[in-house]
Amino acid sequence: MRILLVDDDAELCSLLGEFLTREGFEVECQHEGNRGLERASADGVDLVVLDVMLPGLDGFEILRRLRQRSKVPVIMLTARGEDVDRIVGLELGADDYLPKPFNPRELAARIRAILRRYAPRPAAPPARLEVNGVVLDTGTREVISIGKPVDLTTFEFDILELLMRSAGRVLSRDALMENFYNRKATAFDRSIDMHISHIRKKLGRGDGLIKTIRGVGYQFCRTPEDAAAE
Repeated sequence: MRILLVDDDAELCSLLGEFLTREGFEVECQHEGNRGLERASADGVDLVVLDVMLPGLDGFEILRRLRQRSKVPVIMLTARGEDVDRIVGLELGADDYLPKPFNPRELAARIRAILRRYAPRPAAPPARLEVNGVVLDTGTREVISIGKPVDLTTFEFDILELLMRSAGRVLSRDALMENFYNRKATAFDRSIDMHISHIRKKLGRGDGLIKTIRGVGYQFCRTPEDAAAE
């Protein structure tokens, strides 16, 4: 798998490149925003590790433009304690984030967890789920809500599929985090919450489909009545 590191810290890129190469990845580094966007948009890149602070284009602008043309998975590197950066990155379509400084093994683990979600799946008979006005086709990976097509990222589609298959049951944040990121949820990790917020907005029905169960997790409502129930 080819990993693109976009960070202006050449020494950090060199160290991460050596480590990830030993872990079995092919690594390319870019240190400037415009060049980073150009390479991230090209074929052959399986995942992008993207720093926020860059010369030329910053990481947020790169991610915004990249999401207009590509669904390549992205892990944002943010300054420790900068919650706003993490939220903005997820809002713009990042799959995950990692605060600096970090252990390279943690980065490798997160890369593998995300790549597993994006790995091609064995061919299976087309399956169609229809719950509470939402139609999800696992064969074509298309989603329709209230008769209108919905454009979801690969990650968002997988989350929605799991929620719909579990419609009526509450899925905990821990269960969702372990399924998609292979780690437990923490009090400050908003990755799953932000992805579900994006799904809600794209489906166009607010909390009427995916209900937050405070302190526990999320529930996909089988009927409008489920959404109103406490």
